[in-house]
Amino acid sequence: MIDTSGHHLVYGVLQDYLTGEELQDTDDERIRQDLMRLLVEDLGFSRQELEPRLQIVSEFNGKRVETQIELTASVNGKRLFILRYGAGSLVTREKAAIAAARILDPEYAIPLAVVTNGRDAELLDTGTGKVLATGMGCIPSREQAEKMKEDCSFEPYLDVEQRERALRILNVFDEEICCVGLKCKTTE
Repeated sequence: MIDTSGHHLVYGVLQDYLTGEELQDTDDERIRQDLMRLLVEDLGFSRQELEPRLQIVSEFNGKRVETQIELTASVNGKRLFILRYGAGSLVTREKAAIAAARILDPEYAIPLAVVTNGRDAELLDTGTGKVLATGMGCIPSREQAEKMKEDCSFEPYLDVEQRERALRILNVFDEEICCVGLKCKTTE
């Protein structure tokens, strides 16, 4: 039975493609699962190279925000890119994706980020903030990622002020506002 008590349609539960974990079955989660399948079945990544649902927590002015990174892709043990999904405009997601990629890994800034709405995508250079490619075909295959890794820099992102700026960006851009003052209903 479909739960229509909130603004998100919840169809029940589904099993996560990568981990087998039970998750709420929503339209957005179905797209996330399709993206995971795309990376494994079509683009050649192994399940072990993909990390789903990593989080970055920020807190400013009493406002705590949990930023979710839908997927992180590694090549030969190095995180090469993050993938962030959100419905709507890609341009509005660029700054937050770049900020997240810069600070997610404490050892180095992840060099690339992908933003997608499930129908379109952008590949971003997290060092410069530039859009490198557009369209769903810009999501690197495993083979392409191996080649791209050779040209990428895996430098630490240690400057305290820059890290704080990135956290502030996430705190503002990723605040959950879709429920207009109400907490999104989740299964406990």
